[in-house]
Amino acid sequence: MLKFSYSIPTNVHFGKGRIKVLAKEIKKYGSKVLLTYGGGSIKRNGLYDSIVEIFNENDISFCELNGIDPNPRLTSVNEGIKICKENNIDFILAVGGGSVIDCSKIIAAGYHYEGDPWDFFIGKARIKQALPIGTILTLAATGSEMNGNAVISNMETEEKLGTFGESLKPKFSILDPTYTMTVPVKQTAAGTADIMSHVFEQYFSPTEGAFLQDRLAEAVLKTCIEYGPIAIKNPENYEARANLMWSSSIALNGLLTYGKITDWATHGMEHELSAIYDITHGIGLAILTPNWMEHVLDNGTVDKFVEYGVNVWGISLEEDKYSVARKAIEKTREFFKGLGIPMTLKEVGINEERLQEMAEKATKFRPLGGFKKLDKNDVLEIYKASL
Repeated sequence: MLKFSYSIPTNVHFGKGRIKVLAKEIKKYGSKVLLTYGGGSIKRNGLYDSIVEIFNENDISFCELNGIDPNPRLTSVNEGIKICKENNIDFILAVGGGSVIDCSKIIAAGYHYEGDPWDFFIGKARIKQALPIGTILTLAATGSEMNGNAVISNMETEEKLGTFGESLKPKFSILDPTYTMTVPVKQTAAGTADIMSHVFEQYFSPTEGAFLQDRLAEAVLKTCIEYGPIAIKNPENYEARANLMWSSSIALNGLLTYGKITDWATHGMEHELSAIYDITHGIGLAILTPNWMEHVLDNGTVDKFVEYGVNVWGISLEEDKYSVARKAIEKTREFFKGLGIPMTLKEVGINEERLQEMAEKATKFRPLGGFKKLDKNDVLEIYKASL
């Protein structure tokens, strides 16, 4: 029997030109802003100038934190907290993809915490309050623009961990698909894989009776399959960019999760890869996912893979269950490969050297997964199959 509480409080302003609401939205919460962004693409595409112009026209003062890495570092979090405290910042505007947004969320939480913000990730502290944040999304991938999740890398300990807080949910998010049109092909491909992986982690579940959630999940997957290749071939296709952007948000805003046991084994395994080797998250997920699927396929899970194969890939039910399931897994692998994503760990510079260590770290606290439990030997087998 499904049972859940529903809350998605972020105000979303979707479509071309929606930046016009920025000043009004910020002024609901404050007027001294920390503007956070990554490597400078927002300066090249003109978005930075548009934001500064809006700030100046509306008497909004601001400081900046730039250079936030694709796998955001704890060092950037600490730098941002320092800026906020020294300048009495009362609002954070994150402009970028999930990495910038995640980093900004922990800066917001760390502002009200006197200890090490890493405490939020290792169970030493809970996030009780945070500075309000807003986002302007420039990469469709993580869904961080509409949830309370954040993932940060600690390069000293070679750990990449996640946390959650209700107060981390953005107050508003501006989703203008045109801001994603200059994203490099590699990032568009990795973002599409990231979106699909978020859906897989919720779709492959032992929970029965979540018919609506599963159909919604399949719709998001089919949207990615339809529009991912189009966005790569024609980066300025508004329809493709818009559908991918909205898929990103829906994939991880809670809508697909409500009432379900979820998995997250693939994410747990990938975090070890990117913590040590600093690879692109979506690429790591694409490499691992088909091998995870093959590993967990058995008599207890085959029906879900058949459902996936029939409803998402249109595979005929005329064949036996395992044939349908294996075809669905192969279709998944072929799709990621077709996006131009490398499909082996060796292609991204990862060999056998530290696989055992990563498998042990991934399962240090508990087995991975909710669809099927994975111990360290299972994880090691999946890593080896992914070489």
